[in-house]
Amino acid sequence: MFRNQYDTDVTTWSPAGRLFQVEYAMEAVKQGSAAIGLRSKTHVVLACVNKANSELSSHQKKIFKVDDHIGVAIAGLTADGRVLSRYMRTECINYSFNYESPLPVGRLVVQLADKAQVCTQRSWKRPYGVGLLVGGTDESGAHLYYNCPSGNYFEYQAFAIGSRSQAAKTYLERRFENFMDSSRDDLIKDALIAVRETLQGETLKSSICTVAVVGVDEAFHILDQETVQQLINAFEIVGETEAGAAEEEAGAEEEGTAAEEGAAAHQDAAPMDI
Repeated sequence: MFRNQYDTDVTTWSPAGRLFQVEYAMEAVKQGSAAIGLRSKTHVVLACVNKANSELSSHQKKIFKVDDHIGVAIAGLTADGRVLSRYMRTECINYSFNYESPLPVGRLVVQLADKAQVCTQRSWKRPYGVGLLVGGTDESGAHLYYNCPSGNYFEYQAFAIGSRSQAAKTYLERRFENFMDSSRDDLIKDALIAVRETLQGETLKSSICTVAVVGVDEAFHILDQETVQQLINAFEIVGETEAGAAEEEAGAEEEGTAAEEGAAAHQDAAPMDI
């Protein structure tokens, strides 16, 4: 994207009908570290990649708890994500105080989208440069939403945002039909594999990823590093075992085929050829 005369103000339309400031904010989401969300009938799993600016610094937090039944993963400007997560937390507290029941996930997402849309229509504001994956449960089950800086929101079965998220999307598109009936552990496993797809050859470790879970009977919480590492080791060992078993079966089939071909050759050959 190049600077032009139509991108100095968020309220200025280009002749092609585009708002460049909003598009720049959406580009900021693509530059952020990857965040992934998956849902089944009863659970939502959020995962993200932790990237530190240098070896001497710690990574910035990318997953936030909003309420016992809602959590959010972000990609883009972390400061904007922190402000929006605090706004969501306030809305949940107010709703719970007034109505003595948890705020439905869909209603919170609409309020968040309305707040983001206002920033695309005021010349003294700028769009939030962050994308949010909102996961939660309510009376209608588990939900996963994506909130865009443009003010749009979409509900997904599984989704990935951030840098190199296309590799994770490709994996999720191959597997999403099984997610609705997946167990909690299977959903976490798929989330970790999707995170690994975004690393482009880098080894997946618990120190560079964060995983959070919320379920119908399980409050939102972030898994500790030891648990995540155990899960990573478990699914990698399973993969190696399955690969080894497949190789053994292939070897056995090749040996059987060779033996059958040898026996047939002996039957067809003349006595002097044996």
